[in-house]
Amino acid sequence: MYGPINPKAPFIWHGGDYNPEQWPPEVWVEDVRLMQEAHYNVPTVGVFSWVSLQPDEHTWDFEWLDRVLEMLHASGRYFVLATPTAAQPAWMSQRYPDVLRADNTGRRHHHGRRVNYCPNSPNYRRFIREVASRLAQRYGGHPGLLAWHVSNEYGGTCMCEVCAEAFRAWLRRRYGSLEEVNRSWWTRFWGHTYTDWSQITPPYANGENLTHGLTIDYKRFQSEAMLECFKIERDAIREHSPDVPVTTNLMGTYPLLDYREWAKEMDVVSWDCYPWPTADPGDIAFLHDLNRGLKDGRPFILMEQTPSSQNWQPVNQLKRPGVLRLWSYLAVAHGAETVMYFQWRRGRGGCEKFHGAVVEHHGRTDARVFREVSELGAELERLGDATIGAATPARVAVMFDWNNWWAIDDAVGPVREKRYVETVRQHYRAIWRKNVPVDVVFSDSDLSRYDLVIAPMLYMVKPGVAERIEGFVRGGGVFVATQFSGVADEHDLAFEGYPGPLRRVLGIWVEEIDALYEGQVNHIVMADGTGTYECGRMCDIVRTETARVVATYGEDFYAGTPVVTENRFGEGRAYYIASHPEDRFLDEFYGLLLLEQGVQPVMETPAGVEAALREKDGARLVFLLNHNPEEVTVRLPEGEAFLELLSGEELRGEIVMAAYDVRILRADA
Repeated sequence: MYGPINPKAPFIWHGGDYNPEQWPPEVWVEDVRLMQEAHYNVPTVGVFSWVSLQPDEHTWDFEWLDRVLEMLHASGRYFVLATPTAAQPAWMSQRYPDVLRADNTGRRHHHGRRVNYCPNSPNYRRFIREVASRLAQRYGGHPGLLAWHVSNEYGGTCMCEVCAEAFRAWLRRRYGSLEEVNRSWWTRFWGHTYTDWSQITPPYANGENLTHGLTIDYKRFQSEAMLECFKIERDAIREHSPDVPVTTNLMGTYPLLDYREWAKEMDVVSWDCYPWPTADPGDIAFLHDLNRGLKDGRPFILMEQTPSSQNWQPVNQLKRPGVLRLWSYLAVAHGAETVMYFQWRRGRGGCEKFHGAVVEHHGRTDARVFREVSELGAELERLGDATIGAATPARVAVMFDWNNWWAIDDAVGPVREKRYVETVRQHYRAIWRKNVPVDVVFSDSDLSRYDLVIAPMLYMVKPGVAERIEGFVRGGGVFVATQFSGVADEHDLAFEGYPGPLRRVLGIWVEEIDALYEGQVNHIVMADGTGTYECGRMCDIVRTETARVVATYGEDFYAGTPVVTENRFGEGRAYYIASHPEDRFLDEFYGLLLLEQGVQPVMETPAGVEAALREKDGARLVFLLNHNPEEVTVRLPEGEAFLELLSGEELRGEIVMAAYDVRILRADA
């Protein structure tokens, strides 16, 4: 069990982005009244307010923010206070052009948009430190303050000359010598050896961008540079507000930042959840579990979701009635301590004026979305602290790694679309469909608490990872690796034979890798005759050493060679799945492994009904989530009675769940 995010507010925070600076003061009064009606108890203020706070370099105006925060507090609201540094004022870009980002050819951007700053600009860093410090000095002790929200959705890449020089300094610290850079990047290929530090540039679109050591290291460097910007603000805040948690909003599997490293610098993880309306709920669950896993199982903040629709997708379909409530509780079921939105009130201009909001342009409270938000807010208030601090007792883990993703995407061959994230999610969903809790872990995670660890496409094996996997399996764990694993080291230098340092634990070696066209398939033929399944995309041609053959390929010149193997290692077992299989194979394969390991589902449910588990104070909290657009009947475990926390009813036997319905069942130990 964990403590609340902030002990001042040990309940599910219900709120989100509020931009009063876009509106005249008379609207603020109406906003406070409507927030009371909507049970909107924790607005986030100040995300893009830099020019409103600092209209020029030497002028500061906090009077409007003082008034807004006092109005919120007087009405019983708490608030999250953001620093406004995701969008610098035009005066700053005009007077200090080094703050502007450069594109992938090194050309400076014009002022505009957002996250359009160079993370290595000394002037940008000077200004963000000052604004964060002034805000913390003024509001750090405010009784309504629950958390600091630094900047907004960090991202993108800068390739300006300031970054180029900072990158060369970063490489000197990392490698120590130019000779070591050349060795690690294998620069003798094509005669690209560097003879002076000044020759190293960012991976420009019209320059050197096929040296994978360079491209991966530049992504690491940019991720660290932006993280330094976060830390500058965080540290400035902590000087004046040391006891208030500091966070920034992440974006799921955003490709350009290593969130595992970012999470180490955050007091609490927060993230913005914007699935497509047609998203598989298992993929949404994966993203929540990923964010919970970033700090090794600690609950997280759902900082943003839309109450109705996005505006930036090709088709921005509305959430159907009930889906907002369902997906909000889906987040809570997987570790969220908050239900928050973008945005409170739709702006009348700008590129997000058609993005969903609690208060839409008509301003009416009898509208469907406002009613759904209000009803959900009231329900969350009744729930109180029942779920706060609860833990997820997972015995299964799926491994994800940003550096591995970068290396896979940079690799030229064997196929262009290797689909790392899609593959990780496919394996995750196979466990999720069985109502078995899953942790998302990383290359540096402790694996000892799990019975089953799955590492799809572990192409890059960093130092120490193979040793941790061997220790896990030797101690009795079951490990599953897949095609395209154990190929390269942390510099993306290929091992001299695959699966590299995983060879001993897996008991195999890979002779060749075949690539299949879209629509072309091979087959997994089980050695015991129990089934045949489609596979494709990549097919590792495997030779066994100490492993036994579980299944073979069905077609082509490598028909009859291993496609699934099992190797006994110490007290445990390691499996290799040498091709991309259909879901049916994974459902049956993992079903057998879970059975053998004694991992039971949270509850047996009809198709489309998820049963997720959290535990608190010795009690089991079972979240039943009906992802179906129609009514279903769920049979509860025989002889067990549950307290349904949303209604207060005692339930047993069969229950009927409406379309998109939610039940939270408490069973005391």
